[in-house]
Parts: sequence; structure tokens; C-alpha cells
Amino acid sequence: MRVAHFDCFSGISGDMTLAALFDLGVPTEPVFAGIASLGLPVRIDAEKVQKGGFAATQVYIHAPEEHEHRHLPDIEAILTRGKMTPTQLALALKIFRRLADAEAKAHGIPVEQVHFHEVGALDSIADIAGSAIALDLLGVEKFTSSPVAVGSGTVKCAHGVMPVPTPATAELLKGVPLRAAPIKTELTTPTGAAILTSVVTEYVDTPLMAIEGLGHGAGSKDFLEQPNLLRIFLGATTNGLGLDADLVWILETNLDDVPGETIGYCIQSLFAAHALDVWTTPIQMKKHRPGVLLSVLASPANLHVLEQIIFRETRTFGIRRYSAQRHKLKRDAVTVQTPWGPVRCKRGWRDGEEAIVTPEYDDCAQIANTHGIALAEVYRVVAQSYKNV
Repeated sequence: MRVAHFDCFSGISGDMTLAALFDLGVPTEPVFAGIASLGLPVRIDAEKVQKGGFAATQVYIHAPEEHEHRHLPDIEAILTRGKMTPTQLALALKIFRRLADAEAKAHGIPVEQVHFHEVGALDSIADIAGSAIALDLLGVEKFTSSPVAVGSGTVKCAHGVMPVPTPATAELLKGVPLRAAPIKTELTTPTGAAILTSVVTEYVDTPLMAIEGLGHGAGSKDFLEQPNLLRIFLGATTNGLGLDADLVWILETNLDDVPGETIGYCIQSLFAAHALDVWTTPIQMKKHRPGVLLSVLASPANLHVLEQIIFRETRTFGIRRYSAQRHKLKRDAVTVQTPWGPVRCKRGWRDGEEAIVTPEYDDCAQIANTHGIALAEVYRVVAQSYKNV
């Protein structure tokens, strides 16, 4: 599987994204032609630069200053009249709609009343349309990202002085892991956050991939502390087993003075907060006290939430955390028709091998109880019904 990985150690913006994609080798001509087809008074240039000791590409978008503010239908009309492919147009529209939803939630107004300020300007329209075209031309099957640096301090925008991240950026980055940065300025813009969250499906520190290419997109500012760059890695997953791969986290804590029902309630709360798995192991602790090892398998996106649940419910003094690389079957959800009605199942497979189908326990248990049938018989009939499809 071909993968592109965003390394947002210094944040992300629209022009940095477009520049990194050009630096990675996406041809400029079809991107420039797509932007020109929008019929806007915009000119775009890209040139090689040095940024903090790195060779990079920087994008310059030249557009006249405007005093009008566009609404979402205005921008959708501009994008629709262009000569982008259906995939490129769909992505550009998705990015702007995410921006509109974020602005509406941040300011407590209906989406149709949102009027774009900076992100509705000509340069931002060119950034987003150009990035949508370039991301499509990259031709990858999956996008991942590192935790995102947003910066700190304040920034002056159309609504006045705002804290970093601005309300729209913070709304867009819900569920996205953030990282600290020593820079007191805005590192991630609403445009950059909207592009990133429109394509990325997984957030990992280190991608499981064989690197084939690397693009550096330069931002407009220069920092003493670090280079102002967005890096995009291009490559292929490396397991070679016909499997999907990702990075997960394991949380662990030793408990020797917590009632069993409290641990049970904690486990329920962890599953409700989307833990990937939770289990306990009997252990022998110091002074020969019997105890329980509570272990949680977590995705990077909700690691903090799960830690807070463990601290709150168990009153533990500490939690160990470590990352693990995981290979897993490709999977989807299917419904199998049986003599007793539909049963939900999980289906997993490796490339070139027969799929494994696992029925959902709740559905099978309900059938067994209703019809007075052994649970094992229900499982057997579900498996046979799937094979007969």
C-alpha cells in the first residue's frame, strides 16, 4: 500500500502543504492549470529555497487585496466552475465544508451564516484547490500524520487578537494528537488543519513504511528555534504480509488495593471511551501482596482520555505507557442472513487468503436465548451461512 505521511513538527498551512507536494515531485503544471481554471485574478510561483539548513520548496501566491467576505456557496460556485477532476473537486469542497462547520461551531452560528475572512481570500482558495489537485496527483492509498504542533501565544486575525490555536483550528483538530513546540506564534492555520483532517486517517509518530521520497514545504516565517517546514514522506507499507499496520499504545498500571467491582467499572468506562482492548492479569506484588495488572490498548488519538479514566477510577499513583507496532488483518463489517434473522459479523483477511468471519456475540446470544439453542450451534450456522453466500 502506498502511503503519504505528514510530519507536522512545525505545524501545517495551505501553502506549506502545496510546497511540500511540489518538493516531493508532484508536477506544477496541472496544479497551476487547475487553479487558473477557477477564473480568479491569482498567480502562483514555486521556487527552491533554503529554510533552516534544509533544501525546500516555497510557494508564493500573488493576488490583489480584497475587502469582500465570501460565504460557503460563493466558494463552492468558484470551485465548481473550474476544470478539476471529480475527485479533486470533491476533496476541495470537503476541505471548505470542514472549515465552514468548524467556524460555525466555534462562533455558535449556522453554517449558512458563516462568512469566510482569511480562508475565503483568493490566496486561500488557491491554496486549497491546489492542494486538492496535488494530493490527488500524488496517487497514494492512505494518508497518516504525526502529532501536530500548533504553536502558542496569540495571533491577530479578522476577529481581533485570538489565542493559538484559534477557535476554528482547535475545532478542526478535535481528536488529533498535538505536540509541544517552542515557538510563540501560530504554526497550524485553519486551512492547514482542514486539509490535514480531510485526508489523514491515522496519527502515528513513526510511519511503518519504506521511504521512497521526501518533500519539504517552507513556511513564510523564519524561526531561530527550528526550521519552519512541513515534511511529507512518500513510501509503501513494509510488512509484506498482506496485512494492515499501525502504531498503538499500551497503558499499564499495577493495582493491589482496588475492589474488583471498581476495576470492572473502570474497564466498562475504558471501552465506552473507545479503548481498542482492555484486560487484566493476576500478579504478585511487593510484600507478597496479590494484585492485578490493568492493561489498555489505545490509539494515539484518545490516549489522554483513557489515562484520565484510569487515574480517576483506580486512584493509581502512576501509569506506564509505551508504543507498539501492530500488524492486523484487513477488516470490514458484514451481515449474515441465518434462519433466525440477520447476524452482524466482523470479517478479516490477508491478501490472497480466505477471509475469517467472527459473529458478534450479542447477536448470537440473543438468538440462543430466544430459540433455546446452544450458543455454539448458532456460531456454527452463522459460519455455514456465510460460506453459502
